[in-house]
Amino acid sequence: MTVVAKIGGARAVDPAGALADVASLVADGERVVVVHGGSTAVDDILEELGETPEYVETPSGVVGRFTDERTIEVFEMVLPGKLNTDLVAGLQAEGVNAVGLSGVDGALFSGPRKSVIRVVESGKKKIRRGDFSGTIEDVNADLLTTLLDGGYTPVVTVPMLADGTTPVNADADRAAAAVAGALDGRLVSLTDVPGVLADPGDGSTLIGQASTESDLADLEDAASGFMTRKVMAAIEALERGGEEVVVADANADNPITAALDGTGTRVTPGAIGRDETNGADETDEADETGENGTGRTDETAETMENETNETNESDEAIES
Repeated sequence: MTVVAKIGGARAVDPAGALADVASLVADGERVVVVHGGSTAVDDILEELGETPEYVETPSGVVGRFTDERTIEVFEMVLPGKLNTDLVAGLQAEGVNAVGLSGVDGALFSGPRKSVIRVVESGKKKIRRGDFSGTIEDVNADLLTTLLDGGYTPVVTVPMLADGTTPVNADADRAAAAVAGALDGRLVSLTDVPGVLADPGDGSTLIGQASTESDLADLEDAASGFMTRKVMAAIEALERGGEEVVVADANADNPITAALDGTGTRVTPGAIGRDETNGADETDEADETGENGTGRTDETAETMENETNETNESDEAIES
């Protein structure tokens, strides 16, 4: 079994505990892949360079980053550059033989670019061109498996490779979902809250589990802001063949182990009507309904693939 740990990029997320926990899991013989975002750091560097991060709203109400050519250059510097290097170094310091990869390396993440998106500006629908974002359709699972078999711990991030030629932005939560599906793994999505809350302002209203389609509907209704993205990614991970998904607190003690042992919000295959004993076979019909085999999220896939801060209170804050 492979554990896919998604480490969020919000300011309130301290990765140190997660890295130490990865080291413990690896020492116990677990296979772990770390996926990370970093939208806050991207915004910081853009502002230091005198650029203003641009966010747009789609007709469906999704708010996210417009990734122009300058912004994707900053993504390439910050995510696979500084942030990935820092996480790999942190794991090496914990005794983990980590290897950093972007989605471009070995065509780890590939799919089509979405250079044209529909947006709403001043109440009017418009077409924006020149967006450097894309949809992850394929994961080079052989590359990850080769590294894991060799005793390495992959640490991966966007950009992805669009149309075989161009690095573009992609949603890091959906990237983690794609990895979990490709490896039939368990996805732990670490963020700055305990999980999905029925009342976002009250940590005691944690929704512990979604194991039926009715549970999932309730979970989707409860999710707001950046958490909407987490729930959508959970659905995609399961539809791609992932074993289960847990959304949990990155700042808890041993956050990954704690999530696997029962903390946070757990979403199981039954939530999408999948027989838990039959893997991804039950999702063949879904594969025909939309990109990534996720009919539920087709509209989002068609309107925007970008990222924004985890604390953005949009209907679907998308982080990379």
